[in-house]
Amino acid sequence: MSSSVKETFKDAAVETRPTPAPPAPAALAAKVRTLAPTMTRSMQRVAETVASDPAGCAALTVTGLAERTGTSEATVVRTSRLLGYPGYRDLRLALAALAAQQAAGGAPAVTADIAVDDSLVDVVAKLAQEEQQCLADTAAGLDVTQLEAAVAALSGARRIDVYGIGASNLVAQDLVQKLLRIGLIAHAHADPHLAVTNAVQMRTGDVAIAITHSGRTTDVIEPLRVAFDHGATTIAITGRPDGAIAAYADHILTTSTARESELRPAAMSSRTSQLLVVDCLFIGVAQRTYETAAPALSASYEALAHRHSPRSTQR
Repeated sequence: MSSSVKETFKDAAVETRPTPAPPAPAALAAKVRTLAPTMTRSMQRVAETVASDPAGCAALTVTGLAERTGTSEATVVRTSRLLGYPGYRDLRLALAALAAQQAAGGAPAVTADIAVDDSLVDVVAKLAQEEQQCLADTAAGLDVTQLEAAVAALSGARRIDVYGIGASNLVAQDLVQKLLRIGLIAHAHADPHLAVTNAVQMRTGDVAIAITHSGRTTDVIEPLRVAFDHGATTIAITGRPDGAIAAYADHILTTSTARESELRPAAMSSRTSQLLVVDCLFIGVAQRTYETAAPALSASYEALAHRHSPRSTQR
């Protein structure tokens, strides 16, 4: 697709992107944690109430939930839709399923924040539990259809550019290193000016990936927009699928994060879920291109083998 055509139909492409399936019941708590900061206070009350008491809320009508949360029926419906459900009836079904999972011991509890006076034993336990929760939430909420489309695009890409700032750039570097080792041409750009100037060279058949937890990092959105306008297939890895980044993403892969706290900002916990998505992309591409990926990976191992040998065996 030419750049002019893609520019003309940019909005249409966003509007016609396949509607993600409603989140699985196990992903509901993750959606609440992810989207709560962007909600109004009344919507937050609804979201937090259904996540904390799915069994009780599943038994309530839309009017009953509105009364329990001190909101309106319209707010309950809007919250349901923001969480990814067509309506409140669909949310109630998910709540009932989630309650059944919890009763069977299948849903992990919400973890507590780390306090400044916690012992290191408690810190280790809490961090481990939060990391496990992030991974489980991300896996439950990941749209496999979008993931498969992203893998297909990467597998046949002429060139791959990955954009990320700060902690997200560490994830970008990780993805690029993996792709390079299976023979793909990939670059990670941390400098926003360099990212944009490289994005200008992107064309149809290329892939641009933006990694941003907030979905509104200008230094990541700008190069993705430029790549999008020049015909590249674009992928966003973000914790805010409704963020500004979505306007320029052909495929969106949603991540989760633990609750942000003073001692642990979102950038730290979001990196865990971003790395899971990156690994899913890499394995998917390696499977799809196995005939060329396997020899390339073996060659890269052999090239570095002497650097990992015991010192006594080195010449």
